Amino acid sequence: MDIEILLALQQFREGAGGFLAEFLNKMTFLGDLYTAPVIMAVVYWCVNKDFGTYLLLGWSGNRIVNGALKVTACAYRPWIRDARIVPYGNSINTATGYSFPSGHSMNAATVFGGGAVRRELPRALRVTLALIVVLVAFSRNYLGVHTPQDVLVGMAAGLAVMWATARLMRWLGEHPEKDVLVAAIGLGIAVLVALYAGFKSYPEDYDAAGSLLVDGMKMANDTFKCVGWSAAILLGWVLERRIVRFTTDVALPIRLTRLAVGMLSYYAVSLIVVPLLKSWIGGPAGIMVSCFVQLFYIVFCFPWIMVRMERSEPLLHESVQ
Repeated sequence: MDIEILLALQQFREGAGGFLAEFLNKMTFLGDLYTAPVIMAVVYWCVNKDFGTYLLLGWSGNRIVNGALKVTACAYRPWIRDARIVPYGNSINTATGYSFPSGHSMNAATVFGGGAVRRELPRALRVTLALIVVLVAFSRNYLGVHTPQDVLVGMAAGLAVMWATARLMRWLGEHPEKDVLVAAIGLGIAVLVALYAGFKSYPEDYDAAGSLLVDGMKMANDTFKCVGWSAAILLGWVLERRIVRFTTDVALPIRLTRLAVGMLSYYAVSLIVVPLLKSWIGGPAGIMVSCFVQLFYIVFCFPWIMVRMERSEPLLHESVQ
């Protein structure tokens, strides 16, 4: 049934021309693994630290849930299950790892759904954010890279994690000293997921020519990425709370400086440092370490750098007064 739905969407897509496909191809970008950290970083550094922390912690949980479910279900991508499925354009390049549940849908549920479930936000904003989540999820079906159950479970799981994260943040507001305990539990779960992904067995199905359809350990790379990102967020969050304690309650020039310096330096880390680390270390360890560095820079390193820069810049101090 799920394949038939995708075939129907594919037939409509091919008959309707590229206008809707191109729109949804852009929408899917909002749920990309490399788009989500950028949006959360901007919120965390420049807009509202508390809300940014909420998004980052929620994404940490969502990444672990997604990584664990993917290597448990080991669901093949639609075009592997049925050769009639032809993903649109280059959308197949965004479809890494196993299929269930949809990582893009869970990312959208974090970054945009995280706001949609917060009742203190204006209703119009919450509706708009919810619509973005639905469009990102539907885009994965329309482009032919996920089944309906992939995106439905991805959205549901992602929103559930964000709801739980909101409750956790309220509890931490009453018990701030419990941050180390929360981080330790999260790190422990991340380690268990990494070990599970590294040592479990994976399906070994072959095509008519005798070639392995899917390399399970290669598919597990997405889970190793999730573990690295989640560990970085949890550790960086505690260290920032204890050592840096930066704030977004600052003047506009400081926010703009953070945005400019932050984006330039983050892309330098992501596009230069991360690939080098992955290449030097290699294997699952290289994936986890490189992803750890990427998010640890967002959560701890950049705030630490900026706090010291801002303290030493008289003009920035004057603008706060």
